[in-house]
Amino acid sequence: MTSNKTFLPPIKTLEHDWYVIDAADQRLGRLASEIAMILRGKNKPEYTPHLDTGDFVIVVNAEKVTVTGKKRTQKVYHRHSGRPGGMKTETFAKLQARLPERILEHAIKGMLPKNSLGRQLFTKLKIYKGPTHPHAAQQPKELKIQTIPGEQN
Repeated sequence: MTSNKTFLPPIKTLEHDWYVIDAADQRLGRLASEIAMILRGKNKPEYTPHLDTGDFVIVVNAEKVTVTGKKRTQKVYHRHSGRPGGMKTETFAKLQARLPERILEHAIKGMLPKNSLGRQLFTKLKIYKGPTHPHAAQQPKELKIQTIPGEQN
């Protein structure tokens, strides 16, 4: 008697590639969903929901990510110090001027599983403000993501 079993890829054959993604002039949500899929490994044939089959992602030019509509002034990010009255709020524009990496981190983290696997996957994400990164030794491959339909690069 055979029953359906979850496919388990051999651990020794799992390779974790490194990709560089340029976030300049990309839409925030569309870019974040593509990065989350790569981190999760959903773009690979050996994807298994409960294993880390994803790749490492390096995002450069995080300060140049864009949003549509009035989100630049109306989208609000909250953080709390844990003390009474410790709630701080910041608009998208102010946070982008102060810590542009935090915007992409927040968006991508929300698209990963809310468990220990999600926390493990999040460590494979490296986000940098400018066009340079210190991961040249890993020989990352350039990955083009088109977040705007019909866009020509």
